[in-house]
Amino acid sequence: MKRKLNEHDVPEGEAPQPSKRRPSDASQTESTSPAKSTKATTTVTAASFAEFELEPRLLRGIRDQKWSSPTAVQSRAIPLALQGRDILARSGTGTGKTAAYLLPLLHNTLRRKGKTSLILVPTKELALQITKVAKALSAHCGQDIRIQNIAGKESEVVTKAKLADAPDIVIATPARASANINNGALSVAELAHLVVDEGDLVMGYGFKEDLDQIAQNIPKGVQMFLMSATLNTEVESLGSLLCTDPVILKLDDLDKNSQKVKQYVIKCAEEEKFLMIYAMFKLQLIKGKSIVFVGDTDRSYRVKLFLEQFGIKSCVLNSELPLASRLHIVDEFNKNIYNILIASDETEILGSRQEKSESRPKKKAKKDKENKADSGVSRGIDFLNVSCVLNFDFPATYKSYFHRIGRTARAGKSGTAISFIIPKEKYRKHKSTTFAGCENDEEVLKKVEKHQEEGQKLENYNFDMKRLEPFRYRFGDALRSVTRIAIREARIKEIRLELSKSQKLSRYFEENPEALAHLRHDQTLNHPARIQPHLKHVPDYLLPGGRKPEDVGFVGLNMPKPDRRKYVKGRGRKVVRGRNGKVDPLKTFNARGKGKK
Repeated sequence: MKRKLNEHDVPEGEAPQPSKRRPSDASQTESTSPAKSTKATTTVTAASFAEFELEPRLLRGIRDQKWSSPTAVQSRAIPLALQGRDILARSGTGTGKTAAYLLPLLHNTLRRKGKTSLILVPTKELALQITKVAKALSAHCGQDIRIQNIAGKESEVVTKAKLADAPDIVIATPARASANINNGALSVAELAHLVVDEGDLVMGYGFKEDLDQIAQNIPKGVQMFLMSATLNTEVESLGSLLCTDPVILKLDDLDKNSQKVKQYVIKCAEEEKFLMIYAMFKLQLIKGKSIVFVGDTDRSYRVKLFLEQFGIKSCVLNSELPLASRLHIVDEFNKNIYNILIASDETEILGSRQEKSESRPKKKAKKDKENKADSGVSRGIDFLNVSCVLNFDFPATYKSYFHRIGRTARAGKSGTAISFIIPKEKYRKHKSTTFAGCENDEEVLKKVEKHQEEGQKLENYNFDMKRLEPFRYRFGDALRSVTRIAIREARIKEIRLELSKSQKLSRYFEENPEALAHLRHDQTLNHPARIQPHLKHVPDYLLPGGRKPEDVGFVGLNMPKPDRRKYVKGRGRKVVRGRNGKVDPLKTFNARGKGKK
C-alpha cells in the first residue's frame, strides 16, 4: 500500500530519519574549529567522480585523464561549488586545486548556457596550463563549451576577435582582464563565476589595483572561487573583497611528513659556488631532476656554459625567451629530456628594487608591472618530479625562498633544497663571479629561519671543501672560458634560434629566404665558449678516496722504429742508386703514388 510522503520525503506514520548535515555547514564549522577539520577531511571523501553527479561528457573527459578518485580538496570543494557557495580554499601544491574549480565551472556551463566564467591567474604559463586541462576535460563537449585564453601578449585586435564570440570560459591575468573590461572587449554583465587561482601569487605580483577594478565591475550574485597554497593576510583581504560569506577550506598536504622539504645551507665564497655545483652534478651528489635558481638572465647562461665545459647538459628558462619556447622547455624537462633546468627569477629582483624606490613615477611603475609581473618563470608552472631545488643565488625576500622550494616535494613526495649563502666578509672578493643580489644573503637567511613552519629548519650542508682541492685547476680553467662575450653570444644565438622557429615569422621567412639563411648561418658558428674535451672525464686519482694512477714505467720521447717486416722487396717506393752507391733522390721520387710505376 502506497503512502503519502511528508515534507521530509518520508512516508507518513514513520519517524523522519536524522538528515545528514550539508557539506557546506560542516566546512563552515571546520573553518572555525580546527579540531574537527582533520576528522572531516578523512571522512568526507568521495570514492569516485560519479558520486558528484557531473555531466556524463565530463566523466568521459575525467576517464581520459585516468583520474581514479578525487583528491581531498576535490571531494570537499566540488559539492560546495555545485550548491552555489563561495569558496576560499587553502591546499598544498599538487593536490588537484585546478580540477576542483574547473569541473563545477564546466558542469554549470553545460547546464546554463549564455553565462560566462572568468579565471584569473598570475602568469601566462599557468594560464596555458589551465587552458590545456580545461580543454582536455571538455573534449567530449564539442562546441557547447568554448574556452579562450587572453593572457598572452597579443594585439588588441586579436584579443577583441577572440572575445567577440562570447566564450563560455575566459582565462587571463588580472592586468589583461582589467584592460579588456575597460575597452569593452570583455563583457562581465553575464558573469556567473569568478576564479582567482594561486591567490597568494596574484597578490604578491602586485595585481591588487586590477583586482579592485574588476571587483567594481562584476555584478552581484557572482559565485567566487579563491584558491591558494597559503592563506595569509593579503589572501584573506582579497577573499573579503570578492566573496560574501565564503566557505573556508583549510586542507593540509597529502602527507605532512613526506611533504617536508629537507633544507640545507652552504656558506661559501663567490667563486666556490661554481666549484660546488660542478662537484655536485659531476660526482652525482644530487640525484634526480633539479631546478637551479639564479638571479638574472646573464647568470643563467653563465652557469649553463660553465656546466657544458664538463659535458653536463642543462636547459635555460627565463623571461627573455618567447612564451611558446618556455612552455616547450618545461615540457622537455617534464619528459626527462633534461634533468637540470636553470631558471632566472628576474621578477623577484625587480620587485625588491621597486619596494625601495618609491619615488618612481606611477605610470612607469604600472608599465613595469604589466611587462614584468606576468613573466615569472619560477612560480605557477607545473614542474614534475623535482627532487632538488638549488638556490645558486639566494632570493631577495623570504617569500620568494618559500615559493622556490615549493617546486619540490609536491603531491606527497619528498624533496631537498640547497642554498648557497655569501657571507658579508666574502662578498665582492671575486670580481668575475660577483652578483649584486647576494649582498644581503645573511639578512634574508635570518628572515627565512624566522618564518619556518613547525618541524622545519635549515641545516648546514657539511661538505669538506678540502676534498675538492684537486678539482680547482679544472674549475678555474672552465670558468675562465665563460667570458662576458661568450655569454652575450649565447643569448644572441638562442634568440636567433627562436626567431627561426617562430610561427609568426614563418610567412616572412617564406617571402625572404635570405633572412632565414642568415639566421641559420649564425647558428653554425663556433660555440660561444671554448669547449675543452678533457674536462668531461674525471680521472680516478681526482675522486675523493679514488685510486692512484698505475705506474706504467719509463716512456721514451723518441719515435718508435718502423717494423722492417712491412717493407717487402719489390714493393714500396723505388730506390735508384748511382755509381757511387748513393741514393739518387730525383730518380727515386714517384709522382704517381707509393708503390705505383
